[in-house]
Amino acid sequence: MSRTLKIIIILATYVALSVLTVYLFPRYNTAFNYHFELGKPWGYDLMTAEFDFPIYKTDAQITREQQEALRNITPCYIKTRNLPEGVLVISLEEHDRLVDEGYRRVSIRTARHAVVTLPVSDLLTPKTAYERLGESFEPNVIADSIANANLHKNAVESVSQTFGLVQSGERIIDRGEIVTAQTYQILTSLARAYSEKNITRQQTIYVQIGYLGLIALLITLFVLYLVIIKHNLFVQLRATWFFCLLMAIFIATPFLILRFTTDETLLYLVPFAWLGILTSVFYDSRTALVLQVITLLIVSMATPSPFTFLFTQIIASIVVIYSLRKMTQRAHLAHTALLVGLTYAFVYTALTLTTTGTYTHLQPRVYMFIMANIVLIVCAYGVIYLFERVFGLVSDVTLIELSNINSDLMHRFAEEAPGTFQHTLQVSNLATEAAKKIEANALLVRTGALYHDIGKLMAPQNFTENQQDGDNPLSRMSNTEAARTVIEHVSNGLALAAKHHLPQIIRSFIASHHGTSLTRYFYNSEVNAHPGEKIDESLFRYPGPKPTTKETAILMMADAVEARSRSLKEYTEQSIAEMVNQMIDAQIQDGQFAETPLSFSDVEAIREVFTTKLIAIHHQRIAYPTIKNQ
Repeated sequence: MSRTLKIIIILATYVALSVLTVYLFPRYNTAFNYHFELGKPWGYDLMTAEFDFPIYKTDAQITREQQEALRNITPCYIKTRNLPEGVLVISLEEHDRLVDEGYRRVSIRTARHAVVTLPVSDLLTPKTAYERLGESFEPNVIADSIANANLHKNAVESVSQTFGLVQSGERIIDRGEIVTAQTYQILTSLARAYSEKNITRQQTIYVQIGYLGLIALLITLFVLYLVIIKHNLFVQLRATWFFCLLMAIFIATPFLILRFTTDETLLYLVPFAWLGILTSVFYDSRTALVLQVITLLIVSMATPSPFTFLFTQIIASIVVIYSLRKMTQRAHLAHTALLVGLTYAFVYTALTLTTTGTYTHLQPRVYMFIMANIVLIVCAYGVIYLFERVFGLVSDVTLIELSNINSDLMHRFAEEAPGTFQHTLQVSNLATEAAKKIEANALLVRTGALYHDIGKLMAPQNFTENQQDGDNPLSRMSNTEAARTVIEHVSNGLALAAKHHLPQIIRSFIASHHGTSLTRYFYNSEVNAHPGEKIDESLFRYPGPKPTTKETAILMMADAVEARSRSLKEYTEQSIAEMVNQMIDAQIQDGQFAETPLSFSDVEAIREVFTTKLIAIHHQRIAYPTIKNQ
């Protein structure tokens, strides 16, 4: 794929993310997009009424007034038959219901359609009729369900939904003023009035354009960060899809919650910490913080109280990034989850107390949501594993597991190719120290170095470091055949890596640790054997690819330097320094590091580390004296 096409796909992915975000945005149905909370300051300029609108009663007020209206009606009953002495008998259940609901009088319609109204106390139950008259009677008064339903309906409908009017131009609230219960009711009524004003299609389009502009601006800021600060990530399709998927998940989830409810406390259930955790684990802390802040800014545009949301979530994000700079143990994730939970609880409590002046507004369920969030953060360990498989990424925990030299593969390596295994350990140590010096990923280099020569397991006897009796099978081959045999350890290593399901990033160390360099010994031998003839270099070159990262470049240098150091005739500071410079210069002249981001200062630092470490390894030992014969 050409670089131009790759850039087009990357930019198109970010544009698609912007469009998706605008499509999911939950607030297009009203022109009233102000956020306010009871007991908290009004965060906007002076608000005045643009038109007349009624002040709506709260649901609690309406329910209370409806219940009062229902208590004031007179229930209707029908007299089914006459009893001696004009006795009116009602069922015990119906009598108790009238008493419980507070009715004092009832209307009774007789067979001649005459209606009489009398106190509830005049009605007898079968039991009280027997006690008073000494005779048992069945009820002769039953409820008129049709008439009572109409009475209930009229009583409910008689309660007004409003209790006042705000006139056009009337002052409602100004910036910094506390939203009191009365002001809250007026603002809620204004929001309802706006929602009932059927926003036009043209207005909806303008609102969408406005949101698209803001969202595109924020996403563009993230893209610019990648272009300027992390260009190597910007040009990676895998990184682009990783970032866009994370942003899409943590924008869509709160947007869908806010689409169906205005209860902002439910957002405490959303594990926004996953953004920082996943990005820190697979990339770096700086990118994690930028990605998380951009995502939170987008989400805040739809939240009822953006300041509270941003203040809480950004502080939690900082805690995540600070506490999880490196995740090398599972316990680190639990530690981060606990810190984030405590941060949420502390900030929520403090903000509520400062804005309301009372603890009564603290909601116990918020603390339950925070506890659930802690559990979800701990579950990120499983999500890390999923992202490793989907995107071919590797976490520090996985690298540590892979670098365990007691694993079955490493144990086999040490048993069947002991010389190569010892070479591998030395290369790993050299490369790790060099990576630390230039601030590359030391853990990745260490792990990649352990597997770079794993292909020699397929035929360990073909490599001098494993030959104990001096017999070298390559000496019985032609130079071309010997070169091909040596070169095959790269493809064999990739085959073993695939068989043992090693991550792609580890396979890249195997594939590139010789780059496209020559098998110099066999090439030179072939040239000397055929003087004046043109030798096909491709038969003696490794297939590549060349190193493309600092880490794979460091391994290539360390591998060559360590192998060459074993053939030095004498180990002095000068001979070791000359050897290191010679090997690295040859690789540079061969163009092996042309595709890496190594700087001149990086290369000089690597030379210095290799020289110092090899001098320390091969320093002159003191000869121990023996006891002379007495």
